[in-house]
Amino acid sequence: MNLVDVWAQITTPRMAKAPWLATLRRWTGQDQGDPWVPDVASTLTAMDEAGVDISLLAGWHGPEGSLISNEEVAESIDAAPARFRGLATVDLSQPMAAVREIREWVDGDRFVGVRVVPWLWDLPPNDRRYYPIYAACCDLGVPFCTQIGHTGPLKRSETGRLIPYLEDVMLDFPELVVVGGHVGFPWLDELVSMTIKFPNFYVDTSAYALHRLPPAFVEFMKTLGADRVMFGTNWPMLSPEQCLRKLPELKLGPEREPAFLYGNARRVFKL
Repeated sequence: MNLVDVWAQITTPRMAKAPWLATLRRWTGQDQGDPWVPDVASTLTAMDEAGVDISLLAGWHGPEGSLISNEEVAESIDAAPARFRGLATVDLSQPMAAVREIREWVDGDRFVGVRVVPWLWDLPPNDRRYYPIYAACCDLGVPFCTQIGHTGPLKRSETGRLIPYLEDVMLDFPELVVVGGHVGFPWLDELVSMTIKFPNFYVDTSAYALHRLPPAFVEFMKTLGADRVMFGTNWPMLSPEQCLRKLPELKLGPEREPAFLYGNARRVFKL
C-alpha cells in the first residue's frame, strides 16, 4: 500500500447537516438519511480496500463556526498515527488567532499543511484576511491547500477562479506552496497557465472518479502536470475504490502513474 489520498475528512454530524451539502447528496445518491459521518474504522476500511496508505484529514471552519475542529482531526490521527496526517483549519475572521492556531498544530509531522476552502467564506484567496495564514505557512515550510474550480455545494463558484485571485497570492508569496483541490474545472486553461508560471503550484483530483476527469485534464496529467497532480478522493463523499476503479483507462504509464498516486504527494507534503 503506497497510495496517498490528499483530500479526505472524517465528517462530523454538524458538518453533514450543512444545507449547502444538498447538491452533493443528490449527485452521489446519498440524499437519504445521514450517511456522511464516518468514523476512523470505516475510513481505514475504505482506505484498505483501495490500497491507500495515508490519508490527509482536513479540519473545516466556516463563518458559522467549527465544522471539523483541529482537536477532532488530532483525535483521528491518534487512533491511527501511521495512516493519517492532518491539514489544520483556521477561522479567517480572526487572522492573528488563526496564525497562533497554525503554530500550535502544524508541526510538519502530524499536521503537514493548512486548508481553507474559499467558497465556504465567500472570500477569494487574495482577500487580505488570508495573508497572515500564507505568511505562517511560508515560515513553517508547509503547503497551503485550497479548492479551485467550480463549487459543487450551493455556494458561489467565483472564489475558485485561479486568475486573478490565486495568481495574486502566488505573486505576493513566491515561496508559498499551493495545492489546489478538485481539478479546477471549468478554468482548465488557467490551470495550465498557473502551472507554467509557478513551479510551486500543484493540483489534486479530489471529488472526481478518475474516469470522469475532463479529457483536457487527463492530457494535462500526461504532460505539464506529470509532477504536479496528486490523487485525492473527498472522502466520504467518494470512496478511494470509487475514484480508482477505472484507473487503467487513463493510461498514465509506469512513471506518471506512481507519481500521481503517491510520489508527488510524498514529496510535496514531506511524508
